[in-house]
Amino acid sequence: MSDGPEKGHEAIEAAAAARMEVRYVLRLYIAGPTGQSNRAIVNTRKICEEHLKNRYDLEVVDICKHPAAARNEQIIAAPTLVRKMPLPVRRFVGDMSNTPKMLAGLGLVSPGSPAGGPQDTD
Repeated sequence: MSDGPEKGHEAIEAAAAARMEVRYVLRLYIAGPTGQSNRAIVNTRKICEEHLKNRYDLEVVDICKHPAAARNEQIIAAPTLVRKMPLPVRRFVGDMSNTPKMLAGLGLVSPGSPAGGPQDTD
């Protein structure tokens, strides 16, 4: 009795399930209550709710109120989104309005995939 195709299918399903359980830890650095800061917050929350539902922690840090946090994280522009987990750490600068680019950068879709499409598994 051969377990080849069934085991392969089970392994793919297990890998997909593991990826769906990955928790994202994100920190969004903003510079006060500006229009660009507000857009970055709204856009980031929208992406998280649509693509990471119940799988993310998002902290918003105002660097005007907490300048030491910006120095410690070496933030030189705001808004900046930092993906702390999963590794590797990734950074995004701007108002986070380019959803396909954000999804690819966060590792939720492959670069060049349609937004919301599946990530390559190879």
